[in-house]
Amino acid sequence: MKLTRYAGACLTGLLLSSLLASTAHAQADLLGQLVQQTTAEQPHQVVTATFKGTRIINSQTVETPGAGTLLFLIQHRFGTLNSGAYNFFGLDQAVLRLGLEYGLTDRLAVGVGRSSQEKTFDGFAKYRLLEQATGMHPMPVSVALLASAAVTTLRFDPSDARTTSSRVTYAYQALLARKFSPSLSVQLMPTLVHRNYVATSAAQNDVYALGAGLRQKVTKRTAITADYYYLLPGNTARNFRNALGVGVDLETGGHVFQLHVTNSLGMTEKFFVPETTGNFFAGDLYFGFTVARSFTVRPQR
Repeated sequence: MKLTRYAGACLTGLLLSSLLASTAHAQADLLGQLVQQTTAEQPHQVVTATFKGTRIINSQTVETPGAGTLLFLIQHRFGTLNSGAYNFFGLDQAVLRLGLEYGLTDRLAVGVGRSSQEKTFDGFAKYRLLEQATGMHPMPVSVALLASAAVTTLRFDPSDARTTSSRVTYAYQALLARKFSPSLSVQLMPTLVHRNYVATSAAQNDVYALGAGLRQKVTKRTAITADYYYLLPGNTARNFRNALGVGVDLETGGHVFQLHVTNSLGMTEKFFVPETTGNFFAGDLYFGFTVARSFTVRPQR
C-alpha cells in the first residue's frame, strides 16, 4: 500500500513538472513571437542629423550634403590668444579657407577648398558606406569613408626647388559615428596621412592617428562640440602635438555658425593631424569660426 502511494506521488510530481515545463516553454515561445512581431511592425528608419554639419571643429563628420545640394563654407582662424595685446590677442593675424561641397547623391559628396596657409588647394571625396538605423535590419553606427589630397603652392626659395609631386599630401579616414540620443553624438576617426615629401630622413612620410569627436546638444539651437587627434607613437608624435578643439554650434536660420578654439592653425588634414605645434593648455589657442550655407542646385524629384 505504501509502495503504491509512493509511486502515485512520484507520478503526480512528474506530471506537475511536465506541465510546468510545457507552460514555461509555451510562454517563452509566445514571448519570442511577440518580440518578432513587434520588431516586424517597426519600420526600417534611418537615424538623421547625427551632426548638424559636415564639420565638428577640425574634423569632417559622417554628414554629406543631400543630392543636388551645394554647401559653401567659410573657415576662419585668428592668431593665438596668448600673442598679447600688441597683436590684439591674435585678431591681427588670420588664416582663411573657402570651400565648396556638393552632393552627387545622398551618399556621395565631393569638395574643394583653398586655404591661405601655404597657399594650399585641397579636394576630397566622401562616401557614406553605412547609415545608423532602427527597426527591421537595424544598424548601430554610421560609417563614411573619406579620401582627400592637398597641394601647397607657396613659392619656395630657388635653392629649395620643389617638384609638384613633392608638394602633395594625402589623407584617408574611416568615420564611425553613433547618435546615442537626440542630444549626444560621438564619432571615431582612424586616420592615415601620407606626405610625399618630408624635410629630414627621420621624419615620417606616413603618419597614423586616432581621432574622436562629439556633439552634445544644450538647447534646441545650441550644441557643445569637441574633437581630438591622438598621434600614434613615432617621430611625428615626439616633435608635434595632438590637435584638440572645443566649440559651440549655433543654428541661425538657413546656416550653422560654429565658434571654437583649438591649438591647430590649419583646417585640413595635412596641417592639423601631423603639424600641430600649439600647446592647448599653455594658451596657444587659435580662435576661429566656420559658417556653412547650403544652396539647392538640383532639386530632388
